[in-house]
Amino acid sequence: MEVVQVAAVQTSLGNRVSTVLARRLGGELLRLRDAAGLTQPQAAQVLSATAAKIAKMERGWVPFRDPDIVALCKLYGQTDEAAVNRLLALAKLDRERRKAKGWWQHSPDAGLMAEYIAMEDVATRVRTWQLSLIPGLLQTSDYTRSLAVSDEYWQDPDDIERLVAVRGKRQHRLRSEVPLQVHAVIWEAALRQEVGGAKVMGAQLAHLLELAAMPNVHVQVLPFRAGGHPCIVGPFNVVSFAEAEAIDVVHVDVIGSTVWVESGEESVQYRRYFDRTARMSLAPRDSIDLIDSIRKGFQR
Repeated sequence: MEVVQVAAVQTSLGNRVSTVLARRLGGELLRLRDAAGLTQPQAAQVLSATAAKIAKMERGWVPFRDPDIVALCKLYGQTDEAAVNRLLALAKLDRERRKAKGWWQHSPDAGLMAEYIAMEDVATRVRTWQLSLIPGLLQTSDYTRSLAVSDEYWQDPDDIERLVAVRGKRQHRLRSEVPLQVHAVIWEAALRQEVGGAKVMGAQLAHLLELAAMPNVHVQVLPFRAGGHPCIVGPFNVVSFAEAEAIDVVHVDVIGSTVWVESGEESVQYRRYFDRTARMSLAPRDSIDLIDSIRKGFQR
């Protein structure tokens, strides 16, 4: 499995830096070049560059210039303007990420999530599987705050409030002009775990019901009775950026670090696991009924 630990999410080689965003963009250009049946030297000619530069671009070692992306897309036969614009958006975000201009860079409490937030900011779709928590994009401020209070990592109340603010900014994507598409599959245990007390959980589940009514938010619950399932090992997010055949990136949280799964083959495997678990879950309407029933149980 091709994975990158958080310590290596942004790695250096001389004056060059490889970032998740650049590797994601480089992987897309490599996919397009392979589909066009062209070699690195042939691609280099259109840029008046060397094959070594194309190799560095495809591995995410150098920032991308917009004219280079446009020229390569034209050479590779990528005529979809929307797809090209998404690649340009990734390149712009990567340049800003390197120069620390993204809003998350000014939020030190983004912590290990900083690189993920950068990816999510330009994603078109997120599939999230959670066993013990309500997904961050769907959390209320009080729920987020209660989670932080229970974690010894967060000692300073001001730090906790900044964390809550960061999570709130992420949620703006749900209601933006081009809203993020979210498919959340949540294990029943996460709905019953009394984070912050009955009042906080009741409000959290009511909020989850409101979001589930939005056209871009798809919520399913995996009930206890489902038994064993493909995603039983742990939670993860599958982040998608462009057309259906584009390479997804998988984000996996483990204690104290983050893992990125960046290879096309492995990301497809995670997506299949997610889809199989979703098929084992309750239908959206039945999921809403269960969430509402659990919510009522907190009204005591």
